[in-house]
Amino acid sequence: MASSVSKAVIPVAGLGTRMLPVTAAQPKEMLPIGGKPIVQHVVEEMARSGVRDVLFVTGRGKAPIENHFDPDPALIETLRRAKRDAAMRSLDFARLGMNILYTRQPAPRGLGDAILHGEAFVGGEPFIVALGDSIIGARADSEVCRRMARALLDRGADVAVAVQQVEADRARFYGVVQPAAGGDVFPVRTIVEKPAPGSAPSRLAVAGRYVFSPSIFGAIRGMAPDAGGEVQITDAIRAVARGGGRVIGVRLQPGEERYDIGNMASYYETFLKFALADPEHGERLRSHLARHLGRRAM
Repeated sequence: MASSVSKAVIPVAGLGTRMLPVTAAQPKEMLPIGGKPIVQHVVEEMARSGVRDVLFVTGRGKAPIENHFDPDPALIETLRRAKRDAAMRSLDFARLGMNILYTRQPAPRGLGDAILHGEAFVGGEPFIVALGDSIIGARADSEVCRRMARALLDRGADVAVAVQQVEADRARFYGVVQPAAGGDVFPVRTIVEKPAPGSAPSRLAVAGRYVFSPSIFGAIRGMAPDAGGEVQITDAIRAVARGGGRVIGVRLQPGEERYDIGNMASYYETFLKFALADPEHGERLRSHLARHLGRRAM
C-alpha cells in the first residue's frame, strides 16, 4: 500500500434541486462563500492535505467549475496591466501544485456511482473523497483528511470516514455511524443512511470526507440501486463492515465544523458566518447587522 494519499475524487454532479432557482443555470458548488466559490474551498483543503491529483466527477451544467480552474490568460493580462496584483494572485491556481482532471457522470445515479467513475484515475491507490458542496472549518486550517489518511494507512483499514456529533433530532438527515469503541479515531461497527427519528445508532454523523482503499470499488459494484435509482456509498461502506473489512471513524476537532451547503437555509447560515469573520469586511457587516437588528427589535 502507498505510504501517503495523494489523490482525491470530488463529486460535483448533483442537480442541486433543493436550491432552485439559484442552481437552474449555475452549479451550487460555484456559489460564493467567504469571497470564493464553495468548491475552491474544497480544492484548497485538498492541497493542504497533500493531494496532488484531483478528479472532479461532473455532470450536465457543471462547465463553470471547469472554467473556474482553467487558466484565463486574457483576464490575467488585463489585471497585470492594471497592476492589480492581489487579484492576479487570487486566480493563480497553479500555485496549488495540483493536477486537476475531469470525468462525467452521465446521469445522477448517486454518490456511490459517482465514486465508481474514479476507479481508473485512482489506479489501485488509497484516495480521498471530498464532497464538493461541503466546507470543513471556517479558518482554512482543517487537517482532518491528513488524519484520516494516516489512520487508514497505519491501521490497514479499508474505509475512514470523518464524523461530527450532531443534535439527536438532526441525525435523521445524515449517514450515522455506530462506533465499536470510543476515542477520536475508533472502529465502526456499521453505518446507517438517514435513520428514522429515534433510531439512529449514535449522534456521530458522516461529515462529507472519506478515505478509501481501492477495495471500495468492488463493494460499490455489488450494491443494487435504491428506490430512487441511486447507488449509495453508505450501503457500500456497510457492506465492507459486514464482510469483515475494517471501517474507522475520525472525529472532527474543535474548529473543524462541517458546513453542508445543501439547501438555502444552510447556504445563508454559512455565507453569513464566513462574511462576519472576513478580516476586511467583517467589522463593517457586524456594525450593519447590529444597527439593522437593533431597529427590528424596537
